Amino acid sequence: MSPGRRLTVALVGLIALVVVGWFVKDNVSNPERPPADLPASASQLAVPGGSSGLDVKALSSLPAEAGATWKLIEANGPFPYPRNDGVTFQNREKRLPQQKSGYYKEYTVPTPGSPDRGARRLVTGSEKEVFYTGDHYSTFVVVDVRK
Repeated sequence: MSPGRRLTVALVGLIALVVVGWFVKDNVSNPERPPADLPASASQLAVPGGSSGLDVKALSSLPAEAGATWKLIEANGPFPYPRNDGVTFQNREKRLPQQKSGYYKEYTVPTPGSPDRGARRLVTGSEKEVFYTGDHYSTFVVVDVRK
């Protein structure tokens, strides 16, 4: 076999391996990703607020204080800042989907070491949505409270 023919055979073999590897990678089950036959957003749609276009994060991936605040919300208090927790969130920044006044309520997520309430909040919607902001309403994520 001539050197040119050997090189051609080697390149064809290498390309075949790359193509096979690409197909295998895409068809192997990945627990971090929804099944390939579902759109990426299908798992988000199962979460209240998931259709908002915001990223969805598991409650367990947020600071531990967010989980503690969620437990207080479920128990209807008592809240550490009773004058500020459970009050109407106005959505002045328009970072959440537009709704009528009174639709959203906000709750403080304590920030350890902060001399005041800090910047972290959980905001709930009347349709069971839960949103988290760690930067005082500049950005939000939808919270999947089941995880």
